[in-house]
Order: sequence, then C-alpha cells, then structure tokens
Amino acid sequence: MDTTWILFVTPIFLCTLILYYRNRLSLKLKPKQRNQLPLGTLGWPFIGETIDFVSCAYTDRPESFMNKRCAMYGKVFKSHIFGSPTIVSTDADVNKFILQSDAKVFVPSYPKSLMQLMGESSILLINGTLQRRIHGLIGAFFKSQQLKVQITSDMQKYVQESMANWKEDQPIYIQDETKKIAFHVLVKALISLEPGEEMELLKKHFQEFISGLMSLPINLPGTKLYQSLQAKKKMVKLVRKTVQAKRNKGIFEVPRDVVDVLLNDTSEKLTDDLIADNIIDMMIPGEDSVPVLMTLATKYLSECPPALQQLTVENIKLKKLKDQLGKPLCWNDYLSLPFTQKVITETLRMGNIINGVMRKALKDVEIKGYLIPQGWCVFANFRSVHLDEKNYECPYQFNPWRWQDKDMNSYNFTPFGGGQRLCPGLDLARLEASIFLHHLVTQFRWYAEEDTIVNFPTVRMKRKMPILVRRVEP
Repeated sequence: MDTTWILFVTPIFLCTLILYYRNRLSLKLKPKQRNQLPLGTLGWPFIGETIDFVSCAYTDRPESFMNKRCAMYGKVFKSHIFGSPTIVSTDADVNKFILQSDAKVFVPSYPKSLMQLMGESSILLINGTLQRRIHGLIGAFFKSQQLKVQITSDMQKYVQESMANWKEDQPIYIQDETKKIAFHVLVKALISLEPGEEMELLKKHFQEFISGLMSLPINLPGTKLYQSLQAKKKMVKLVRKTVQAKRNKGIFEVPRDVVDVLLNDTSEKLTDDLIADNIIDMMIPGEDSVPVLMTLATKYLSECPPALQQLTVENIKLKKLKDQLGKPLCWNDYLSLPFTQKVITETLRMGNIINGVMRKALKDVEIKGYLIPQGWCVFANFRSVHLDEKNYECPYQFNPWRWQDKDMNSYNFTPFGGGQRLCPGLDLARLEASIFLHHLVTQFRWYAEEDTIVNFPTVRMKRKMPILVRRVEP
C-alpha cells in the first residue's frame, strides 16, 4: 500500500516541480517577450541541460550539443546551463554583436566556481574604464618588439633544452613537453621569474589552482574548490612578494615584464593585490591554451602528410638561409613563414582553443529578431561557427591551403574572441607555436603511436599526445 502510494505520488510531484520551475522563469517575462524568445528547452529543474552540455564537451565532437539543438530550433536557441537560463548562439552575426557590445549591454558571466576562483578584481570579470586600462597596458606590452625578442630567445632556449632530452626509443608526450616550455616562457614575461625552486613551487600551486576551475561551487574543507582557493592564496602571496619588491626598487624606464608595466601606471586602482590576482589569471594560457595549440598542430600535421611536407620544406629552407648568413632566427623570421602561419590558423579553426564566451545581459537585448532578456546569460559559441559547412568547405578536414585567399578578419573566424576583450596574447601564441614547429620539423621526423592520437578536447583532459621521434642530421 505505502509503496504503491509512493510510486503514484512521485511522478506527480516531479511533474509539478518541473512545471513550477518553467512557469517561474516564464512569468518573469512579459507575453510579448516570451514570443520573441528563441525556440529551445530549459531542460530539468535547477540543472537544466548542464549535464548534457558537459558530457558532450568531453567527446571528440563537443559541438554535438549545439548541432542537435540547431537542427531542431535554429542557430540561436534557449537553454539552461551552469545554473542560468541561457541564449546560445552559433550565428556569426549574433556573436559579432555580443563581442562588440560594451559593458552597458553585456558583462562577463562564468560558472560560479570559476568566478570565485578568479575573484572580483580579475580582468576576466571587471568592466568599464579599469578593464580597458589594464587590457590596453597589457596588450601594448604584448605587441612590443622588446617582448617578442625576449619570447623568441626564451622559447628557443627552452625548446632546445627539452628536445635535447628526447630519446628515440621512448614516447614523447607533446602536451606535457609544451606545457613545461610555455609555462616557463609566460611566467618570465609576467614576473621575470627564472626556472628554479621558486618556479617549481609556483607551478605546483598553479596545478592545484586550475584543477578546480570547473568544480562544484562548494567551498568546504576537502572539496576541490576549497583546495584550489587555498592554492591561489599561496600563489598570490608569492606573486605579491615579487610585486612589492619591484615597487620598492622604483619605476623601470623600460618595463621588463607585465608587473613593471602595471606598476608604472599611475592609477591608484592598480593595487598590489589586484596586480597579483591578475598575474595569476594570465598564467592560464601558459598551462592550457598555448600547449594545446602546439599539441593539436602536431596532431593535425601527423594526419596530413602533404601539409607536414610543405611546412618542413619551408622551415628547412629558412634555417639553411640563416645558417649561410651566419645569423640567428629572430621573431619576424618565424612569423613571416606563410605556410606555417596557415597551419597555425587552420589549427585554431579546427581545434577551437577557446570554445566561446559567456555574457550576462544587463537589459533586454534584441538581435536579428531574437530576444535576450535582462538577467539571462548568452553563450557565443565559436566552435560551431568554425565547423559550419556554410562557412568552411569540408570543415572537419585539416586544410591549411584554404587560407590562401580567405579573410581572417571575418567574424566567421574568432579563435581569440573579439571586441574590447580580444585576447591580448594572440600574436605571442602564434609566435610560440611557430618556434616550436620550426625546431620540431628541422630536428626530427616522427610518427604517432598507433591508436593513441585523440581528438580535442580529450587531448586537453588526458594531456596525452605520444609520438616516437627520430632525430635527423642538421
């Protein structure tokens, strides 16, 4: 009797809860607004479609979540992910509007655990004059010839040191190798820290920190978020010590790193704590984005022998020319290799190092007839645009030659975002990848271990891309 009653009541209760949840969201909108909302579903109460979204992200086709819903609802649809009702856009024009809008329309929005870890003063979250000021200072420094010279020298040094230890009878895990290289290069550009005991301690804390970026938003002892926050406190203490030491020494006429750049600014808002927090946030590309770019370029070249052959010939030709002149390669040599740049561009398109960006609407926004209600989030998805057959012929085929006459300034191609929050390190990412590929193809021939190459983003999750190498004569 009791069991029968439970079996009867439970479905009714769940249905009532679902209807209440959906009605609660709908009642906040006026009837006209509800009619303007894109088609779609808000999924289950509270969790929405988050489980499906995340589970698709860890397959070799993360865009399957988008594709399925685009087929049913169109390129712009409503969903509910990471605890918020969300408008998802796979439309390049809508994405362009979102990226170009200022902080009066959209502000950054991320999962709660990520926002807790970044902190309120993170450049990823702040808006207005302060965000533009910090972004402008860092962007100008990252574009400077002085830093490009330093990055080139450091990359050449660390790449050579890494490759000197590669053995022909042992698998080389490309992402592990590139992570070590890129992290050292970036940290030196940020705080002038050289490899050593302090660098290893920083790296240890950083690994603990990023492990909680997408954790459950529960800050209790023993949870992943708590451990990550504790790791960040240790990193902030270490970086703050460097900032204070530099401040005590006085202003450098020619800044050597990002800390110098920020300390030289006269704004009272750039406190030591704000600088330390943002330095840590800027370490993420050295751990994640840039190594993934180099790893995926190696993977795609392994699967496309004609592209590998053309890139190898181009780089060997440059090396021989510089050897004959008795001159070392400089940063503009690497960036002037046309086919190498096409390979990197195509890797960015296929690999989608940044899948998209999330924003929150501060007011009702209408784009192309779609309504994004005030308080709702919007997810501008880049990956679906990059892999849309209407934008790129045979989008899943690695084809660097497609960029021979194709415009990279179109909003069909946004690997580094766009607008006021365009990634300031985009040129440096290209430079580092160019240097790595140059040394790889001029010193080694390789083949991937059978059945071990995996697709993005699994390569990011498992951090594996093993190859067996054979050193070639210079």
